[in-house]
Amino acid sequence: MDSKIQTFDLNLYYGSFHALTDVNIRVPARSVTAIIGPSGCGKSTLLRCFNRMNDLVERTQVKGRIVIDGENILEPATDLIALRRKVGMVFQRPNVFSLSIYHNLKFGLRIHNLLRRRDEIRQTIRQGLEQVGLWDNLKDRLGANAQTLTLEQQQRLCLARVLILRPDIILLDEPCSALDPGATLRVEELLRVLRRDYTLIIVTHNMQQAARVSDFTGFMYLGRLIEFADTQKVFTNPGERLTEDYIRGSFG
Repeated sequence: MDSKIQTFDLNLYYGSFHALTDVNIRVPARSVTAIIGPSGCGKSTLLRCFNRMNDLVERTQVKGRIVIDGENILEPATDLIALRRKVGMVFQRPNVFSLSIYHNLKFGLRIHNLLRRRDEIRQTIRQGLEQVGLWDNLKDRLGANAQTLTLEQQQRLCLARVLILRPDIILLDEPCSALDPGATLRVEELLRVLRRDYTLIIVTHNMQQAARVSDFTGFMYLGRLIEFADTQKVFTNPGERLTEDYIRGSFG
């Protein structure tokens, strides 16, 4: 399977703290990749490398290469606005703005200067809400404040806000941690549908979720990628003893 993202000897430092050490990973296109591991092992740091969100943290230094579609995104000439449109991100808690549902979705279109005609904007917003299964519920409430929605609806809205920018890659950092079990399963089902058209990478502490939703799984420990393989293999026949101990609950 073709790789969408590949890292080469990726190292990241927060000041003097060595957060990622020699990470080499190949993320296949149009699939769901789960990154698992105990708290503080570098999962979210690795995820944020793929759209250079770590650049916003003071005294961060990155070494190595991160190649997306054949281009090293760590090059100084990289257009970060274009990169973050191509590589969208959904955070742990829904980060909806205290604006209407309509203006939450229009915000990204305006920032990236994608559409100007009102009919095109409205059609694009409709398509985004349809993709995440919200259109029927919200089509008559587009003027309502987005913060009045349920947590599940807010998280789906955040995903719609990413989708209408037409990304290639979607990063999800613990996207279900604030949701109840029923809402979690519905979001997971949505991710399985989206992988037909997008490359998705999900960071999760929930190993059952990783096993349910992903095609590939990477296990991280103390800033290193210990193992990366087909999800079924990682969970049934891991190649590393450390991976097996973590999955069995020996630590974490």
